[in-house]
Amino acid sequence: MDLTDIPDDAYAGDESPPDLNELESPDSLLTGGPIRERILAVVTGLRTPTKVSEIAELADCDTETARSYLEWFHEMGLVHSHDGPPVRYERNEAYFQWRRINHIREQYSEQEIVEALSDTIDRIDEYRSQFDTDDPDNVSLVEASQDMPTEDAWEGLSEWKTLKRRAALLDAARRDSPVSGSTPRGIDA
Repeated sequence: MDLTDIPDDAYAGDESPPDLNELESPDSLLTGGPIRERILAVVTGLRTPTKVSEIAELADCDTETARSYLEWFHEMGLVHSHDGPPVRYERNEAYFQWRRINHIREQYSEQEIVEALSDTIDRIDEYRSQFDTDDPDNVSLVEASQDMPTEDAWEGLSEWKTLKRRAALLDAARRDSPVSGSTPRGIDA
């Protein structure tokens, strides 16, 4: 059975289908909930400095409430503020990287981290060999598409970049010292 197949015994047959009109609308799910959580959800997606009014609009709250929470998030280190006029905020990538590294340390043993790092480095090495370079940013998608379908080349390069980020996080978790933007070193454990 495929993961997407529905088992034969999933429904008794005498049940009526759900009334879709009774379900909450997606809009209410996105705008419901505490304002703090909505603003935090917006903040985690910010990649560029964004005005308070835009954040408030995305979080479906008033500007002053958003400003208060953003100042609090700034004090906690979740966001960077950019003085302006207007003041803008963006997520503090170092904070979120630190959280991911701590999550790895809490969820996995040192041995599991080392094994995952080793596997990840092996997969990176396979891409280095496949594309004959040390970095996916050195690969032209146009040139790679001459040897394989464009979609396969794009997926391979995307996965390679993801593996590099994963290796850096695993290596930082292994070393007990988060390093922003670092490249993984060899395993010396």
